[in-house]
Amino acid sequence: MHNALSALLALFVSAFLTSAAVAAPPANAAEDRYIAARDAAIEKISTIYDASNADETARKAEDAATADLGALIRAIVGESGRDGFGAAQLHIDTFYKGDEGFGMLDGLRFDALLGRNGEKAGQDGSDGKYVAPKAHIIVTTQTLFERWLRAHRDWWGKDSKNVPQKIGAALKDESFYTQAIASGAAVVRFSSLPVTKPAGASFAYAMLAGRTQSEVPDAADQVFVSAISGGKVYVAYGSITPKVEVPACTAIRTGCDKKAEQAADDFRFGKIGKKAYDKLGNLRQQGEDAYKRCFAQNAPKQASFAEATRQAGKLLASAINTR
Repeated sequence: MHNALSALLALFVSAFLTSAAVAAPPANAAEDRYIAARDAAIEKISTIYDASNADETARKAEDAATADLGALIRAIVGESGRDGFGAAQLHIDTFYKGDEGFGMLDGLRFDALLGRNGEKAGQDGSDGKYVAPKAHIIVTTQTLFERWLRAHRDWWGKDSKNVPQKIGAALKDESFYTQAIASGAAVVRFSSLPVTKPAGASFAYAMLAGRTQSEVPDAADQVFVSAISGGKVYVAYGSITPKVEVPACTAIRTGCDKKAEQAADDFRFGKIGKKAYDKLGNLRQQGEDAYKRCFAQNAPKQASFAEATRQAGKLLASAINTR
């Protein structure tokens, strides 16, 4: 009797597990389909561009891929809208490997409805210039984030500093934001901001930053925030008012730049030899490094730092939808 009951129980458990496996496929199956569809779109559209075919053909292919992938990613991420932000859209700007913005983080993006000046975003403002959204929110899953990290392990080449492979470390690193968010400019981290971790989040981080295409900017005019909660990763960034700046730190860099110019002139006109010139090192880089150290130490003393922290906290609350 005991053996019969055991056999019957084993049969029941086996049937239940089989039924459950059929009813509930692996959680990453939908992500596998998304990645496969995304990669297929990249290959197709890159081939069109590389063959120098008509832009109209590429545009139609991009529109179709954006619509299809947008539907897939909405089902995966499953996020509702945010107050003050537009409808969710696919966070991929290009499928062409040769474009500057190629390789952005996979996820949903919400763009602010207003620009920095309070005018409606997405159109020309009163001054005739285009009004960009004041802030953006990106939401993805931890597993999609981890896939993206692996794909970007050597994105800039093995001899360059690339994105850290741990989620928490990546979210604190300026290289992540430069690669994950299309901007046409590198993100420069000035200092962290002391935001409160939202309820339910296992991780939260905020930083004061700026963007540049050459040297480090003289002021921080943006904040970047991130959080991990419920198997999802939330990333947001936006402009802040007022900017955070430390004039004394700017003066340090200016002084190093002048020394670099003087050294270059002295070498050019034979006042110092190559050995002496090389011994000075990269004075401009030394100036930038000293400037950033000075900024990180002194920015918290500025009144604008507290306001930047407040705005970062507000953006983080919008990102994780706890408002």
